[in-house]
Amino acid sequence: MTTKAHSSVTAGSIVVPYGHVIGNEKWRGSEISQRLQGKIKLIFEDGLGLVDFHLSNKTCIVYISEADLVAGDEFKRRLVRFRNASSLGGIVIVERTQISDQYFLAVQKLVVLELGMVLLPVANQGEASQLIIQLVREQSKDRNSNPFLRKQCSQLAEASVFRTVQQIPGVGKTKALLLLQQFGSIHRLCNASIKELEPVVGQTVAQQIYTFFTLCS
Repeated sequence: MTTKAHSSVTAGSIVVPYGHVIGNEKWRGSEISQRLQGKIKLIFEDGLGLVDFHLSNKTCIVYISEADLVAGDEFKRRLVRFRNASSLGGIVIVERTQISDQYFLAVQKLVVLELGMVLLPVANQGEASQLIIQLVREQSKDRNSNPFLRKQCSQLAEASVFRTVQQIPGVGKTKALLLLQQFGSIHRLCNASIKELEPVVGQTVAQQIYTFFTLCS
């Protein structure tokens, strides 16, 4: 494939068969692909551009490794290009290790607050493969049966969104659920005042959430 193909975002021409994942050819032989084989049906294709894995026709994964974070800002440009050129639902998986942890807050700000994408941290490729398997299985479920969220929050039933909210300091599973029910989206949560947050999570956590978004703005 040409360099242009690798620097672009695939258009809506990718069709993912039910129960399959389409992986970028560059991941063939990797730990992720080895761990996915036998658990889900993985197909490799060249020319997926900025996308690393297609989970469905509408959802894909962009993977940022520890090496990407340490190497500089190229991964940021890659994410911005993806967001600007794609209408796909992008999930960003980031390797958060002892080495890359110092970069994580900046990545969180860019992905969640500026680009409005879902961010899921993992320790390594093995953990990433387990996460991909979980996401594929959860996408196959009826949203109304999702155990994380109540019926009135069915549009928020994607586990990836739920996990993203849990990355906010002071917020665990229970508070993430309450926040999503109250505010409906990460964007609205980001712009909530302390007074709006307090009835949901209490004064202390409300202040933590507000401070987090203020520092990242």
